[in-house]
Amino acid sequence: MDQRKCECGHTNPVGTLLCESCGIPLLQSVKEIDEKKAFPDMRYEGTARRSQTYSTTVVDKVWNFFSSVKIAIIIIIITLVMAGIGTILPQLEYVPVPLLDEPSKALFYEQTYGFFGKVYYALGFHEMYGSWWFVTLLVMIGISLVICSLDRVIPLYKALNKPRLNQHVSFYKGQKLHADTVLPEGLSVEEKLEQVQSWYKKKGYRVYREGNSLLGEKARFSRWGPYVNHIGLIIFLLGVLLRGVPQFFLEDTIWVREGQTVKVPGTEFYIENLDYKTEYYTKDEFAEDLPLQEGQVIPKNYQTDAVLYKNENEGLAGAKPKLVEVKRGSITVNHPMTYEGILLYQLDRREQMLGALNFDLYDAKEKEKRIGSFKIDLYEPKKEQKVGNHYVVRVMDYFPDFELGKDGLPTTKTTLPNNPMVALEIIDSKTNESERLAYVAGGFIENTKSPRFILEVHKPDIIDSSGLLVRKDTMIPLIYCGAFITMIGLVMGFYWQHRRIWVHVTDHELYLAGHTNKNWFGLQQEAKNLVKQLELPLELILEQDKQKSKKKA
Repeated sequence: MDQRKCECGHTNPVGTLLCESCGIPLLQSVKEIDEKKAFPDMRYEGTARRSQTYSTTVVDKVWNFFSSVKIAIIIIIITLVMAGIGTILPQLEYVPVPLLDEPSKALFYEQTYGFFGKVYYALGFHEMYGSWWFVTLLVMIGISLVICSLDRVIPLYKALNKPRLNQHVSFYKGQKLHADTVLPEGLSVEEKLEQVQSWYKKKGYRVYREGNSLLGEKARFSRWGPYVNHIGLIIFLLGVLLRGVPQFFLEDTIWVREGQTVKVPGTEFYIENLDYKTEYYTKDEFAEDLPLQEGQVIPKNYQTDAVLYKNENEGLAGAKPKLVEVKRGSITVNHPMTYEGILLYQLDRREQMLGALNFDLYDAKEKEKRIGSFKIDLYEPKKEQKVGNHYVVRVMDYFPDFELGKDGLPTTKTTLPNNPMVALEIIDSKTNESERLAYVAGGFIENTKSPRFILEVHKPDIIDSSGLLVRKDTMIPLIYCGAFITMIGLVMGFYWQHRRIWVHVTDHELYLAGHTNKNWFGLQQEAKNLVKQLELPLELILEQDKQKSKKKA
């Protein structure tokens, strides 16, 4: 690596602006400092930064790109704008109607929101926050935070780890706040330095001394505030990004009918709905009479009594589920069932739904003799079931929510049994005689004028179904940790200032200089107080930013 050698003999890394040993500006002469030309930036004590030193390889160019604060701000602004656009129309996961395929999704956005909705869907904004390019923006922000921090924190650590003492006079003269004076003859230098040390300690400064050079420093830790903040943001972003991995985050909806046991998606657990009930307020429970219409009631509680099972054969190929009960209890609104990080919330319900159709079968040949009864489950209908001694009922076709399509053929609007149509075949296994008929809208459609088999409809089974929200978010602690660390960094950076005041004595002169990362007025007042204690003819000078002054000129 190239080196830059100072007149004091110290060899500095290329890109260094202030000599690491004596503090002489390496790109300016002492005369230029005296003429008030730009003194090197003290943010990193003139230490070389990688992004300002190397630019030859691809790695250097990528590093330099992401180390730019301007680039980071641009990426953040783009991300915020796109995140805002994603809130204009509902995201697909929050659309209140089931959309089974891409054409139906596109049609929904176009019909509901017009041309804007069509464009919105075409651009992929309907699934904004899970899209590859939005995730890429978040990753770029994370990379930028890491590289920006490393590019600056390493030189800052090198600069602050070793306090600058016995620097060249140009170092003190180049500070934004500085003063110097000729010492009167007969003045005790040691007495003055002890006086300064006493003042430092009184004001809470940490004291460093090397010969006739003193440094008072306090709140150095505040310089690490932005980097602590960056660490918190990186942890926060990591938690957000990992929520896109199924192993770390799960959010899904399941419907469980009374008496049904279903698998909890993405887990090794099963949930059984023992009973669902909705409780309502009675008139006696109201503090005052409410203007309710006749028959109107107010729900008090939505509750699912459930059992959670663990499948011990999970992961065994071909093995039947071996369910072991792990928890039993009630699920109500805002009071989920929890187990091993999985939360089951009461989200919705469907009450008084058709569960099964009940029929009696008669044989007209035998004077309408009752053969037997059978049940057709409207959610999981059996393909074939035996009735009586030698009769078989087969389900030929089934449409839960029957309607005629545009082509005149039967189809179903939804998967719910709102208007069930069942095509049946009844077979006498003795004679192999069979008949076909269809049940729809409470009646029968038969394919013969004189049917042998007669069906009589009985009261159907009515059931309730419970909608449960399944949530598992293992990244919440990491996200909270990142947010907490970010707040610590913000407090460190905003409520404290890193202040340094140097007092350096040569054979005949005393130099006073000060530097802070903010609140120069406060530092100036403390320096004035020190000058007053010294009782020396020191005139403090607080100069404006030399770089800005040079640009204006």
